Amino acid sequence: MQHSSAILVKCLFMSGLTISPGRYDVVNNIVVVSNNNLVRENLSSHFEIVFVEGSLLNTLEKARDLIHTGYRLLTHPLSGSIKPNFTPYKTVVLEKREGKVDTDSLLIMEDSICRTVSLLKDKATPDWPDKYLRDFSLIDYDLIKNALKL
Repeated sequence: MQHSSAILVKCLFMSGLTISPGRYDVVNNIVVVSNNNLVRENLSSHFEIVFVEGSLLNTLEKARDLIHTGYRLLTHPLSGSIKPNFTPYKTVVLEKREGKVDTDSLLIMEDSICRTVSLLKDKATPDWPDKYLRDFSLIDYDLIKNALKL
């Protein structure tokens, strides 16, 4: 029999369900991993933020490192329609846990990192003007805000 939070993770991936504060016990254990200042500024009063001073790839690697300690994915690392070599920002939501590594979360994260590296080898992220960086930041923030139903 699967653990209830494992079922929640599978539901989030497969059916597009989202977390709403107060709806699931897991909400108190949410960690938001992001390299997006807009996410940090607007969600830090709701959730624990692990802010990454670095690239989208660095953010995925930090989330992967947390998964190695037992954390579980609650949002897909490559959500949204913007390719990871196109945007500099990424936010991933995890369930804070300790103990055994969640194999599904680790496999999804490793696959996402491999896809990102492959895309970056083909074409590096452009050096966007500030106007476009603000747009990418807002898109990433909006995706995660809607996933968390805030």
